[in-house]
Amino acid sequence: MSEPVHSSTIAGWREWVALPAIEVPWIKAKLDTGARTSSLHAFDMEEFERDGESFVRFGVQPWQGSDEDAVTVECPVLDRRSVRSSSGHSEERIVVLLEIVLLGKTLTAEVTLTNRDSMGFRMLIGREALEQGFAVDAAQSFIGGRAPRTVRRQNRGRS
Repeated sequence: MSEPVHSSTIAGWREWVALPAIEVPWIKAKLDTGARTSSLHAFDMEEFERDGESFVRFGVQPWQGSDEDAVTVECPVLDRRSVRSSSGHSEERIVVLLEIVLLGKTLTAEVTLTNRDSMGFRMLIGREALEQGFAVDAAQSFIGGRAPRTVRRQNRGRS
């Protein structure tokens, strides 16, 4: 009997990822198979129309506890969804489509925008994104390597 072919890339429960289309080269993300949709920390969200289409302008702070390297982004609104948090609280969120580079592979994911200030990670990557060829090893972290020391220090709010 032959072994089944396994085409998934193994990732740790937390990984450093990039969001190249919105100029975020490093952001620490939690890979969460318990969440369906991915989520990104966003602030100062403002919806507007451009050529009859709905857009959202928002800020992204890639570092926990620091506003260094914050970027302002404009994206088309893909959808609005009611999302229930792990605590059972329901919230209506704007959904945008973003490219995520995880372990050197680019995937496209629907990402909800919300304030994640009180959360340990600025980004959460859910099942719908992970189904694009990733399996999560809950015993591993940063399989794709760590960000450079200066980047990690920024993430901890240090210069």
